Amino acid sequence: MKLAGKKALITGGNSGIGLATARLFVAEGAQVAITGRDQNTLDEAVAELGSSARGYRVDVTIAEDRKQLFAALAKDFGKLDIVFANAGISGRTPTGSTDEAIFENVIHTNLSAAFFTVNSAAPLLNDNGSIIFSGSVHNYLGQPGVAAYAATKGGLVSMARSIAADLAPRNIRVNVVAPGAIKTPIWKRGPRANASAEESAKLAKAFSSAVPQGRWGEPEEIAKAVLFLASDDSSYVNAVELIVDGGATGAPFGAPIIQDVFRPLSSAAKSAEAHAD
Repeated sequence: MKLAGKKALITGGNSGIGLATARLFVAEGAQVAITGRDQNTLDEAVAELGSSARGYRVDVTIAEDRKQLFAALAKDFGKLDIVFANAGISGRTPTGSTDEAIFENVIHTNLSAAFFTVNSAAPLLNDNGSIIFSGSVHNYLGQPGVAAYAATKGGLVSMARSIAADLAPRNIRVNVVAPGAIKTPIWKRGPRANASAEESAKLAKAFSSAVPQGRWGEPEEIAKAVLFLASDDSSYVNAVELIVDGGATGAPFGAPIIQDVFRPLSSAAKSAEAHAD
């Protein structure tokens, strides 16, 4: 087992990527603390994960909640070896029509709360531990309407590098995992909450066509990347951003939607060459 005897904290561990990671951590021998804002889904997650997991109803954006969480973790776990700062939200922030409060809430939740979670966890972390932030390919894509979200995910990468330098004397590694389009509940929240089945299917097809592997990722695939960064398998990996997106950002010309454009052109060129011969 890759995490035998380790103790991990996963914020936002009651659904999606956080829950998938908690399942994998438990399977690999870790004791896991998960947080969430919804008590029902938190209870369901803990019941599924079993005796190796404990749940804490926490809103990581609230200082008093964080204070109570880490006091409880010090009592229940003593020390930590791994922190996966995964809690976050999406949010539409189109330029020219965005309410300041909405923008600030995305920044506060995804960036500020992530820092202060790690800030509070640092005294409990054992030397040689691992911190992983949950980033996103929106750091690179330039998608309209998500300025605040993209800013937070880019900010996490820069922030992780500085934290890695801060914690270098303790040999605590700090990295970012950056998922692409993944099948999680976040796609059914916010402006997509009332989408019809037809609209959801159309969106899924559109995103799949932009990925060289031709499909969405699964939460379990991100969990495996987080496990890598949390375990000794990545003992010399520090201050990096690991992109897990099926090649969407690294090889966009391999995506079906692009291939469909170039395939006829390529065929025409080959035909022309053949006739020229």
